[in-house]
Amino acid sequence: MSNVKKVVLAYSGGLDTSVIVKWLQENYQCEVVTFTADLGQGEEVEPARAKAQALGVKEIYIEDLREEFVRDFVFPMFRANALYEGEYLLGTSIARPLIAKRLIEIANETGADAISHGATGKGNDQVRFELGAYALKPGVKVIAPWREWDLNSREKLLDYCELNNIPVEMKRGKKSPYSMDANLLHISYEGGPLEDPWFEAEEDMWRWSVSPEQAPNEATYVELTYEKGDIVAINDTPMSPAQVLETLNRLGGANGIGRLDLVENRFVGMKSRGCYETPGGTIMLKAHRAIESITLDREVAHLKDELMPRYASLVYNGFWWSEERKMLQAMIDYSQQHVNGKVRVKLYKGNVIVVGRQSEDSLFDANIATFEDDAGAYDQKDAAGFIKLNALRMRIAAGKGRQLLDD
Repeated sequence: MSNVKKVVLAYSGGLDTSVIVKWLQENYQCEVVTFTADLGQGEEVEPARAKAQALGVKEIYIEDLREEFVRDFVFPMFRANALYEGEYLLGTSIARPLIAKRLIEIANETGADAISHGATGKGNDQVRFELGAYALKPGVKVIAPWREWDLNSREKLLDYCELNNIPVEMKRGKKSPYSMDANLLHISYEGGPLEDPWFEAEEDMWRWSVSPEQAPNEATYVELTYEKGDIVAINDTPMSPAQVLETLNRLGGANGIGRLDLVENRFVGMKSRGCYETPGGTIMLKAHRAIESITLDREVAHLKDELMPRYASLVYNGFWWSEERKMLQAMIDYSQQHVNGKVRVKLYKGNVIVVGRQSEDSLFDANIATFEDDAGAYDQKDAAGFIKLNALRMRIAAGKGRQLLDD
């Protein structure tokens, strides 16, 4: 412990990380630098400054990273149409590599020789933070208090606060029974009653969306403009990446879109039940696949779909900064050079319905695809040879008496 002179802590200003500040000062006898990121979580981050100052912190970083988060992390991930285990839009996972990046950058700026975080020893976030940190600064020391101390309950944390005169802001009113994490892409809910997979989440748990039953009876139409796979305008109004996601969150939430209840497989080995609200991301995924449907070559699209689960697992498991994720990203980004145009979607009672798509780079040729007279654009007689060539190996096998179906 004496080898650590200065540590950069990912600091939220909440109970856990406030305890960690004092615990690091006490147990490592080191200077603590706090870093608080605004990723669009919807809560004011500036109060973290006063809390850190009260704990004797001299170097305090509070940064608005919303644009960088969406531009450099969310948008690249959505170019891949990434879904973990077929459902999860990776809202928590994709925020961690950016936090890890800034932790290391601040450590370099301040001369710190360690970083620290408040993730527990049971979850995925410890893996994501630390894999990112080691990828960006191989020799950095990582301090994970939850794997070292015995303050393993809220009661013990509060007792520690009382013993060390750490101010605790007790929120008035009903305290949420859920563990929540939010950023501009989503908000997650875990723990409490949700630990029973049979329990249906209560309506008042959800923060960003109305229930589909309570959504408007009239549909909302939205036009999204794409350039190289990214949305650059909504209803012909140019927007920055963060503005795009903020707008789609508002529109989607108002129409009951983006709720998800699932049991997922954590990287550390256990199953975990969680609920998520990702209104903007749900719209983005549906619309992106729609614009790709007319602009991507068939085999490119199919190859992307084959590789997507691997890409999603890399993001989920914390390998954003790995060489293989970078390699996949380069391929994905190359595929997006002609993914330009517009998609029109209809938002209605929890559904995202694609109703139109157009692009100057479209590969859809109505003259060939038409059911009407194609004026010789496609010779239907050619299909006979195509079918016979594709049937050749099956005809040979059948001729040898091989049974293609079980008796």
